[in-house]
Amino acid sequence: MKRLLPAASAAATIFLVALCLRPAITAVGPLLPQISADVGLGEAAQGLLGALPLLAFALVSPQVHRLSGRVGMERAVLLALLVLAAGTVARSYTGTAGLWAGTVVIGCAIAVGNVLVPAIVKRDFAANVSRATGFYTAFITIAASTASAVAVPVAEAVDWRLSLALWAFPALVVAMIWAPRAGPAPVVEEGPPGGGAPVWRQPRAWLITAFMGLQSTCFYVLVTWLPTIEISHGVSQRTAGLHLFLFQGMGILGGLAVPLLLRDPRTRARGAVAASLPVVVAMAGLLAAPGLTALWAAIAGLGQGASLVAALTLISFGGRTASETTRLSGMAQSLGYLLAAAGPIAAGVLAERTGAWEATLVMIIGLGVLQTAAGAAAGRKGS
Repeated sequence: MKRLLPAASAAATIFLVALCLRPAITAVGPLLPQISADVGLGEAAQGLLGALPLLAFALVSPQVHRLSGRVGMERAVLLALLVLAAGTVARSYTGTAGLWAGTVVIGCAIAVGNVLVPAIVKRDFAANVSRATGFYTAFITIAASTASAVAVPVAEAVDWRLSLALWAFPALVVAMIWAPRAGPAPVVEEGPPGGGAPVWRQPRAWLITAFMGLQSTCFYVLVTWLPTIEISHGVSQRTAGLHLFLFQGMGILGGLAVPLLLRDPRTRARGAVAASLPVVVAMAGLLAAPGLTALWAAIAGLGQGASLVAALTLISFGGRTASETTRLSGMAQSLGYLLAAAGPIAAGVLAERTGAWEATLVMIIGLGVLQTAAGAAAGRKGS
């Protein structure tokens, strides 16, 4: 019989894992000008650097269920935390090759946590999946926004390498706290009798995957390029970093509010639509009134936080068991992040070709409209 942890203990440890799943990525955007000056990267190469973790997500996510089936979900998460810490240090201090290789390792480690968390939430918080997902993503956003805010000050005080490398420490600390959870042997959970269509053959799984991919694309384009876009409009590098902190900080509010619409199947489609529209509004506003950068960053942040919660909630409700949820999560995050990986690269290429950022903002608006449609369909279908 599966060992059950007390609810408070389970919640605390899974939220701590959430603190480690974004800082190693979101600290990069504000530092791209310094990294580029030191290493010599053009806009397209900077976009590729921002996309590498997403390509790793796409490659690793479909295989995570095999790892968790062999060693158990808890042990897989522990291994991911340790690899994440190692990759974070290697990225900063093993030369130019290490910058690229370490970024790939970081993406592979985070992919394991990305896939397994919805399954763990479904298993441990079955009675309140959407609220647990909201709190979990709030912790993700708190850590991500903090990394963005402190990246430039730490780099100015020391250098960009230490500013990136310091995020290995939280991963090691959380690994030590998580380790007792990783002790028991893995439990194989069987699906319901008769099985059902594999997730790759389920229409709703493809809608969820589209929603996941589109919201991820918008997020990673903005987290990679928003500071650079603002700097092109005359905002200082430090202020642009703070606006990225605002963007991600407002995601906490959006992520905590949207579960009110997601927990009821009858309003789930409305929740996915409400989560998607703020990014469209914010990008249109940035085109029309670029002087109000703080306002548009805040509105976009509300939408991005809500969209992540909506995507993870749809994944959690999409599987009948923790095992099927893991497979659905792997599918949605593999194809979703493969789509998202093209975003920062496309944004960099558009800026390089046009000499401005307006085309990138139009691209994000189009992605947001498609996300809205996918969310409406995924939330409605099968409810």
